[in-house]
Amino acid sequence: MALTALNAAATGMKAMDTQLDVIANNLANAGTVGFKSQRVNFEDLFYEERRQPGALNSLGQKTATGLFVGLGVRVSNTQLDLRTGPLENTDQALDVAIQGEGFFKVTTFDGIGEGEAYTRAGNFTVNDEGELILGTVNGPMLDGGITIDPNADKTTITITGDGMVKGLVDGVETEFGQIPLYRFPNAHGLRLAGGNLLVESDASGAAEAGYPGDPGFGTLVQRFLEASNVDSVKELVNMIRTQRTFELNSQSIKAADESMRVVSRLGA
Repeated sequence: MALTALNAAATGMKAMDTQLDVIANNLANAGTVGFKSQRVNFEDLFYEERRQPGALNSLGQKTATGLFVGLGVRVSNTQLDLRTGPLENTDQALDVAIQGEGFFKVTTFDGIGEGEAYTRAGNFTVNDEGELILGTVNGPMLDGGITIDPNADKTTITITGDGMVKGLVDGVETEFGQIPLYRFPNAHGLRLAGGNLLVESDASGAAEAGYPGDPGFGTLVQRFLEASNVDSVKELVNMIRTQRTFELNSQSIKAADESMRVVSRLGA
């Protein structure tokens, strides 16, 4: 019936609207440090089974196929693209990128991940006590208890590939600490919390701690930042495809509406 087509097309328009929202967010964050793009996954809805496969026909023979009419589509989930973004040179001593697997851990509000969150952004700075903090609005503190001595020569600060933070204090090389990394059994299951932060969930599994260069963990690159992994050209192509699919579903609604008008006139 035309009513089935109306409902199916409506679910298609709703799904495309959600996909457009996700694409817009990806494009908006094309310049966000450490941002991971998302994609929308879809699944078809239940089917109206009008004839089962293998049912007997008028000749007493089993039919090779059945007759199913679908009821539309829905969004099943959004999935993070965890591929490493391009590394960009910033020439800033406290900028650091992860080359490979792993996340930085930061301390945040109790309402966000019980005070713990994770990020791929490495645009760090120091607060008034010399502690390394993430360069975002709220400035969460980097895990590891790394405090740079206020007397340190800031031009000599180095962050090695294994995460060791060093610098000269009164002409003496001093180690300020080592930056740990964390990984998850299912990083796709992390919750997005905004502010370049991801939060552990039941789906992600518990965080596993390590240091850069340990088996299964990436290494750090000083004076570089991991840029957003958004492919703007691909997102624009997806946007056009989404718009066209939305328009086609609207045409289906118009066609179904016209069919219902024709039927209604038959009884007049």
